[in-house]
Amino acid sequence: MGNELVVIALGGNAILQPGQRGTAEEQLENVRATCRQVVTLLEEGYRIVLTHGNGPQVGNIIIQNQATDAVPAMPMDICGAESQGLIGYMMQHSLHNELVRRGMDGWPVASVVTQTVVSADDPAFRKPTKPVGPFYDEEYARRKIEAGETWVEDAGRGWRKVVPSPDPVEIVELEVIRQLARDHAIVICTGGGGIPVVREPDGSLRGVEAVIDKDLGGQRLATGLGADLFMILTDVARVALDYGKPTQRFLSRLTVAEARALQKEGHFRPGSMGPKVEACCRFVEAGGKGAIIGSLMEALDALAGRAGTWIVPA
Repeated sequence: MGNELVVIALGGNAILQPGQRGTAEEQLENVRATCRQVVTLLEEGYRIVLTHGNGPQVGNIIIQNQATDAVPAMPMDICGAESQGLIGYMMQHSLHNELVRRGMDGWPVASVVTQTVVSADDPAFRKPTKPVGPFYDEEYARRKIEAGETWVEDAGRGWRKVVPSPDPVEIVELEVIRQLARDHAIVICTGGGGIPVVREPDGSLRGVEAVIDKDLGGQRLATGLGADLFMILTDVARVALDYGKPTQRFLSRLTVAEARALQKEGHFRPGSMGPKVEACCRFVEAGGKGAIIGSLMEALDALAGRAGTWIVPA
């Protein structure tokens, strides 16, 4: 414990609960509850860097973009930046207020709009698969396909735009984040996996139409910072085998080798637990002490080994 640096990747339930409309009041209340957990970890002596998802928020921004022709619609990289700003504001606002409440108001908090480099040669760009935004009818989708976008029909529910989901390669603002963390700031960064950009041959950056998995982006951040621990906080208490079946059983500790073997057996679904386990394995394989998947409300117990699933070196 002590002065350990923990990178925490917050799941969507930290900001928006299932069934909620996503009003500012709803999201702020969820963020306040999250920030109470974070400040408790600070009281225990941990240094914290936070990253978070942004799917519903980006989806809402896209809907707002398409609601009128009076204001030009923004591309996805700029929509991602907008979502980082609004979520970062809610988090730093709520953290500040919670720190004041506990008499810790001298603690600095900062949000960093973060870009993540992806490879222009990533195979994901040849086969977009990540749905974004709301469902539309076929006529609307066909017009967008003719304009060069990729859309797919989704199990009779309508048509959705799909974009590439390339692997994160590099966090552009890593050194700034490192300096802030070194000075004991609580840093909020790499939201939604980071704003996807490609580095051109001359070193300049170009935003691209893509979505980065937030957990893989969080792992790239944690590894780059040399964090001691990487923690993914979500709405499940532990990783489970045979999830949702009568034979379901929870796991409290796995070595990387055991986790990789279970991956090969197909235990972790691509759209849910799969990226989380992959991110944790990558972090430990790159030299991290350990990675944790657990419930947001059990963060302190998970760090103490009393909750969650730990993935550790052999």
